[in-house]
Amino acid sequence: MERIQETPTVTLQERWARLVGGSSDATATAVGDDLIDRYSQPHRRYHATGHLLAVLTLVDDLADDAEDADAVRFAAWFHDAVYDPARADNEERSARLAERALPEAGVAAPLVAEAARLVRVTAEHSPMAGDLNAAVLCDADLAILGTDRATYERYAAAVREEYSFVPDEAFRPARAAVLRDLLSLPKLFHTETGFTRYENPARANLRAELESLESTPPHSRG
Repeated sequence: MERIQETPTVTLQERWARLVGGSSDATATAVGDDLIDRYSQPHRRYHATGHLLAVLTLVDDLADDAEDADAVRFAAWFHDAVYDPARADNEERSARLAERALPEAGVAAPLVAEAARLVRVTAEHSPMAGDLNAAVLCDADLAILGTDRATYERYAAAVREEYSFVPDEAFRPARAAVLRDLLSLPKLFHTETGFTRYENPARANLRAELESLESTPPHSRG
């Protein structure tokens, strides 16, 4: 299937340039270009440039709920910068990339540290109470869960494509465990706006996918 895409009104390159202060510095530009290349890798079907753009757009939408919206934006750029479906340490590796690359782009040390911290929070999507920056990032990242059913099903299918190397008999219980873990969280969304918009439809979508996984017999995939 084709990867999930969105048509930007502002290009990713323009967003990056604006975030780093409109800098024409070649190194800062190269960091942004490298990030876009990473999200354009062919194995990505959901965690691609469309997802990055959607998260950045939602961070802008929720920016008033953050303590430091630019820190959240930098974290959004890096939160899936390293994405290998066969590994469990993508968030940590993405955070370390942020710690290396953002200083090269001229970003101040406190902002680098906060952005890297926020990337690490996305490993569990369970920010501490009062962690406003993490609440905004996690809500933006998980908002796809609370979309209409057809959009959610495209998302779920795209994720399955990213794990096409895993046979159904292994994928289905693993995916079901992820869904159960999400459903067990007291709250999926932590900003008032995110909770109001997405909490109930997200839980309905997760329960529907879980029911489908548990009711349909698996078949082997090569």
